[in-house]
Amino acid sequence: MNIQSNKPEQSKESGFTLMELMVVIVILGILASIVVPRFLDEPHKARVIKTKMQIQGLSTAAKKYYLDNGYYPSTEQGLQALVEKPTVGRIPKHYPSGGYIAKIPTDPWENDYVYLSPGEHEAFEIISFGADGEEGGENDGTDIQSWNLE
Repeated sequence: MNIQSNKPEQSKESGFTLMELMVVIVILGILASIVVPRFLDEPHKARVIKTKMQIQGLSTAAKKYYLDNGYYPSTEQGLQALVEKPTVGRIPKHYPSGGYIAKIPTDPWENDYVYLSPGEHEAFEIISFGADGEEGGENDGTDIQSWNLE
């Protein structure tokens, strides 16, 4: 028994037309132009936040040093004075056996922090020169300073 249906036969060449594909590509392009720039800036923001947190941690250690000894490490002694007892300059009398921190981190761009004591703005200053590693700069190269952590 052969039953014929009233359905039209489907073409073996079914698919999207060139116009439909072009519309989809244009829509994806528009979405990408809106979304991608927002995600591209996120790594930089994360590095800035990490830098500020590291500067705050180093500042806290320097303040503990001050509480124990009555003065901050000198510029010559640097941040290394928070890891091991200084052997140059003013030698602290009340230095804990394990130091104040385990090690001095580099900033997220793998540059060393700059430490000044006394500083121009505060008793001590800790600075990261940002992505360009040089003083000053704009955008990714903007300096991050301990006295200006918004």
